[in-house]
Order: sequence, then C-alpha cells, then structure tokens
Amino acid sequence: MLLVEAGKATGGSTALSGGVFYAAGTSLQREAGIEGDTPDAVFQYYMTLNQYKLEASLVRKLCDDSPAAFEWLRSIGVEFRVEDLYMSGVDKVRRGHRAAGGGLAIAEGLEGSFAGRSVDIALDTRVEKLLVDPDGVKGIMVDGQPITAGATIIATGGFGANPAMLADIYPDAARHGDLHWYIGANTCQGDGIAMARAAGGQLSTPNRGLLLLTPGFAKDLESYLPGWLVMVNGLGRRFVDETIEYSVLAAILNEQKDHTAFGIFDETARLSSRTTSYRPAPNWTADRLEDFISAGTLAKADSIPELANHLGIPADTLQTSVARNNANAETGMDRDFFKPSNFLRKIYTPPFYAARIRAAIICWTGTGLRIDTDARVLDAADRPIPGLYAAGETTGGMFGECYASGGASIGNAVVFGLTAGRHATGANS
Repeated sequence: MLLVEAGKATGGSTALSGGVFYAAGTSLQREAGIEGDTPDAVFQYYMTLNQYKLEASLVRKLCDDSPAAFEWLRSIGVEFRVEDLYMSGVDKVRRGHRAAGGGLAIAEGLEGSFAGRSVDIALDTRVEKLLVDPDGVKGIMVDGQPITAGATIIATGGFGANPAMLADIYPDAARHGDLHWYIGANTCQGDGIAMARAAGGQLSTPNRGLLLLTPGFAKDLESYLPGWLVMVNGLGRRFVDETIEYSVLAAILNEQKDHTAFGIFDETARLSSRTTSYRPAPNWTADRLEDFISAGTLAKADSIPELANHLGIPADTLQTSVARNNANAETGMDRDFFKPSNFLRKIYTPPFYAARIRAAIICWTGTGLRIDTDARVLDAADRPIPGLYAAGETTGGMFGECYASGGASIGNAVVFGLTAGRHATGANS
C-alpha cells in the first residue's frame, strides 16, 4: 500500500485539532457512569439539529459505527481519559471524547498502526491526477509517473486553504474577504475533490462547513467570545444568547443584516475583562482592547447614540436594546434570550465600545465528494465510480448549516476511513 502525503508529516488538520471524537455507547462513557446512551439517540439529535437536511444513510452509519471506531482507536494506543469526556455541541450528554495529547496523538496513533504492515509513505508529495479508463479509476499520477492500483482512497482533507475553491463552493467562507482565515493545515487545497470531480465524481450540497465568530482583532483562534458581551445586529437589536455553543452561532449570525453583529460593552466591562480557562478569550483583556482601539478595530464613543451613528445602526433601537439589557442585568434574569445570569452585565459607564463581529474563522469545510455507505465516490448519476473511495473532510453530506458537535469531523474521518479501507482491500467482499 502507498500513502501519498502533501505535507512534511502525516496528520494534516487532525494533528492540529483538539482531538475530539464524538460517539455514544462507548467504554469511556461506561467508565464515567454514563449508561444507556445509544447511536439511535445521537442520530435523532444529529438529524433534528440540521432539520434532516443531510444524507440520512451516511449519518446513520456514522452514528452506528462510531462506538466500534472509538474502541479501535483505543486499541491502537490512543489514550482517552474519563476527565476529558465532555458535553460536545448543544446536546446534554457527554459524548465528546477528547484524546490525551489532542489531535496529534490521534494522528500518531494512526501512523503507528502501520507498524508491521506493508505501507510505504511518500511525504511532501502531491498527487497530480487520477488515472481513469472506461472501467473506473486505476491509480494516480505522481511526478509525471503513473502508479496503478486496484483501489484509490482520497483522504486529502478539505479546501480551507484554497481561496478560489472557497469562493466557488463555500461562499459563506469567502464573504468577508481578507478577514477570513483558516485554522487547518495549509496543505488542504481541495486537490482530492478537484481530481475526483474531473473523474466524474459528484459534489455534495455546497456552502457547508464550520465558521467561528471573530472581531478581526488578530488571527488568533478563539472559539468563544466573552460571555458578558452583548451582541446586536445591523438593526440595533439583540438577537441571541451570546453564550450558546459556537457550533450554531455562525448560522444564526449569518441570518442577520449584512451577516454582521456588533459586540457592545462599556468601560467597566473593559477594565474588568479577564480571560478564563472556561471560555478563553485572550484578545479581550483590558490592555489588549486598548490596543485595538488604537488600531481602529474597536469603536469607541462617549454615548450610545454616538456609538450607533459611528456603526451606522439606528440609535433609538440600540438605546432600547441597551436599556433592556440593563434591566435584565438589574433583575438577574435575561427575559429575552435567557442567557445565564452570571454573564449579565450592565452597559452604563462611558466610554462605550463596539466590535464588529462576523463569522470568518474557517475551521473546516463540509462540502465534498458524495459517497455511499461503503465510502465509494458517486458519479453524477449516483453510481459508484469503480475503484474510487473517499473519507474524512474530502467528503460531504454529513454536515449541515449547524455543526452537530465537536468531534463529528474526526468521527467522520475515522469511521469512513476504516470503511474505505475495508472495501478497498476487499475485506468486505
């Protein structure tokens, strides 16, 4: 077997990630005293969150096969600890299995599983195209040389590092121009998707992936905004509980006027702002915020109407929103969006500040090659292309407008990677 890797080491974006695997009915859950959680429950949650606008057969397989795939990861030496099991996404069960050592530990475990097997790895090498004849895919072209094979598996990751492809098939991730940046591996150029499409492969629903909210202060990964921030839209109205999970915030923000929100706060909030281990936001500390005022990325005004005029939003509506927020903070009850009371904070001490918030950090791309439950790439007529398989971020159909949970993308990679391997080697034939 030959593994061709574009990077200088294997692992890609997985190695850079937090290393979370999403699953139900695992040995680690049982060790934590969680009994009765099932793939059926995950399937219900996963599909409902995305209004059933997914490939149900693929999601069903992902949910059903994830427990066994998790046990396989443990069997090859990837360590998971009970204390790292957490509630991932917006469900209420601890299904996020965080690997000790993060995503790098998963990548190292996967490469370590090659020991004793006939696997050659070509690093720092890009595949140029697929070898195709009327009977299907017969291998790959590398450095101008054909390499034939009975089966080819595309696991090249997504296309987050390819601005042209983002603009073409994930326009939400290109809407804000240079503000967008990608947290994954720079080798993720969408090569595999382009090659498979050239060979007749079908693309899944476009404009899918995971974006995080950012004020554009700096290109630092911050999954969360401060919980005390009050966000209003371009009409000056508050529209969400600002503490809800990042997995759904981008979808809500992108429905607002100009796909933009404004984070409003006052001088008291700025002076007392601290980062925490629970919701780390290092760019929101008092001194850093002062820097961003000087840099022009944080607006400052002596009154709420002046701030509204600076932002180009209705001053009267913004004043109403601030007054409602202050009343909620006074009573300790958010009667509009039910944000936890410990995050409620008045906005009353000038100067006042506003950060322009947009969904612009690209975590991963969810549009990709359409596959069936055997991980075979489908053509335009929904027929499997002989000899061609795909897994991981290269594939689509399992992700909608809302990211179901942290760890679902690695779950997809492992579950369908194992499936592709079994079918490509004839283990299931």
